[in-house]
Amino acid sequence: MTGNLAISADGLRKSYGDKLVLDGIDLSIPAGSVFALLGPNGAGKTTTVQILSTLIPADGGQARVAGHDLATAPGEVRASIGVTGQFSAVDALITGEENMRLMADLHHLPKAEGRRVTAELLERFDLVEAAKKPASTYSGGMKRRLDIAMTLVGAPRIIFLDEPTTGLDPRSRHTMWGIVRELVCDGVTVFLTTQYLEEADELADRIAVLNGGRIVAEGSADELKRIVPGGHVRLRFTDPAVYASAATALGEVTRDDESLALQILSDGSQRELRSLLDRLDAAGVEADELTVHTPDLDDVFFALTGDTEVPDQPEENVR
Repeated sequence: MTGNLAISADGLRKSYGDKLVLDGIDLSIPAGSVFALLGPNGAGKTTTVQILSTLIPADGGQARVAGHDLATAPGEVRASIGVTGQFSAVDALITGEENMRLMADLHHLPKAEGRRVTAELLERFDLVEAAKKPASTYSGGMKRRLDIAMTLVGAPRIIFLDEPTTGLDPRSRHTMWGIVRELVCDGVTVFLTTQYLEEADELADRIAVLNGGRIVAEGSADELKRIVPGGHVRLRFTDPAVYASAATALGEVTRDDESLALQILSDGSQRELRSLLDRLDAAGVEADELTVHTPDLDDVFFALTGDTEVPDQPEENVR
């Protein structure tokens, strides 16, 4: 993969009629990482996945996936990726094992190899006991695990997970998070879209926020949290005299005289914390407790998209 990038895109555009969905987005995703794409419902997250996985063409721009040009080598791209969408590709009428073997046949694996891969993946995803049962009897979490196991039959190095935990209970979501982490430990690149901000915070090395057809911010979770206001450091004291000295030394602070606590605006960066501690040291003051409060991804989402609430429904295919 060129420059150790699993996915790169330059100026991707897509419209449906007079509705502009993607307005020239750029991506640069290192191999062996988790990249999360966030955005309001209908922002174009699923459209982005569909373009990068060759399901639909872009109207403009260029992209390379697994080192292959999306426009000129779609077959090579498809051979290098796996895609798990919001809605399971599992055939509920046949068993889990039959689903796996069907996928092995689609990948043209020799029979013996197909049986070996099927057995290994069923064990890896804790589906051995259910392997002979119809998939219709599986819980939502089991179906999603089977769906990802089927995706891995072809040993893809890049996996697109489009809303992979939508509709799952908290326990199943955490199980899925563990699976994603294992995949990355194996060197797989994961491109994740999700409606759960906590999920992106837990899993993603880098996060991009898509709004109005453009990527309006990108960075690690910590970097994104520092770009919105509201971060502060809280200092608490037990000695009223020390508390008063600190308030004088620091200047512009919010005082809580009852709790002997001071609140100072801060982005939580190491540089700002060091500066704050240096000022306290210069005044000969030591706080009994220091707590850093930074905005969470909910705050980032609200600030960047203007939404009044976090999306709580899967993205419609109408984008």
